[in-house]
Amino acid sequence: MSDRASGERRLILLLSGPNLQLLGARQPEIYGPEALADHVARAERTAGEHGFHLEHLQAEAEADLVSAVHGARRRAEAIVVNAGALSHYGWSLHDALAAFEGVVVELHLTNPDARQPWRHRSVVSPVADGLVAGFGGLGYELAVEAAARLCDR
Repeated sequence: MSDRASGERRLILLLSGPNLQLLGARQPEIYGPEALADHVARAERTAGEHGFHLEHLQAEAEADLVSAVHGARRRAEAIVVNAGALSHYGWSLHDALAAFEGVVVELHLTNPDARQPWRHRSVVSPVADGLVAGFGGLGYELAVEAAARLCDR
């Protein structure tokens, strides 16, 4: 990672893929009643508890997520990514994450293996250090905690 001034907070980047801005309104029986902002706030609190700063980007376009991953190189120690449907076919996101030298944690609100067959395969998982899935909003806290702990190992 880049050289940091003494006392500068470490960085975790949280990426949210397409349609996640609709959380709370889109299929709350599946994704829960909380908005994306609620999940981000939970992730920010958890990051702070572990001495990290959290930046968040939600993007509809895969290219924007790829650019964010490239921008995180030598700046962030970890990326937590809830790529939404891009998790299953976003090969350019896969390649960008594979080139990232820090920790990568894949995140899903639901358990993809308990859903439609097309969701059973993730192109993110092969380049992730770990996966948090099926815990709803708690997953954001768990994923950030896992990223922080993995950075400190």
